Amino acid sequence: MEKIIYYEEYEVGSTRKTIGRTITETDIVMHAGQTGDFFPQHMDAEFCKNTSFGQRIAHGTLVFSVAVGMTASLVNPVAFSYGYDRLRFVKPVFIDDTIHVVVTIKEKREDKKHPDRGFVVEKLDVINQKGETVLACEHILSCEKKKNKE
Repeated sequence: MEKIIYYEEYEVGSTRKTIGRTITETDIVMHAGQTGDFFPQHMDAEFCKNTSFGQRIAHGTLVFSVAVGMTASLVNPVAFSYGYDRLRFVKPVFIDDTIHVVVTIKEKREDKKHPDRGFVVEKLDVINQKGETVLACEHILSCEKKKNKE
């Protein structure tokens, strides 16, 4: 779905919440194959019995990728991803954990190099079924300004 939201229309403090998604063993196996990360913390159930978590954990990059995908519920043709900052893997995600994402508009600032654009910073909190934050990061958007379109 496409919706135009210009820089001026983003409201600091506004939030949205995604639907949930359960992380499966298939997700972990597919991600290992795609990335080459076959570390035993993700792949070896017997090895993991002797770790502090006691079981396999999802790759942090898998959780990040799934979470980012979950937030992409609309296409805004005047805003583009500029990148991610402050990425933290706060708690492990296990097979059969269900995560959702809370997106909060954290700040807006001018783009000094491009006066027709501004930066919008979204704070992403990835939450498991227990209400615990498992991943946190900031997504920076480069957005067109509306006042230049009138």
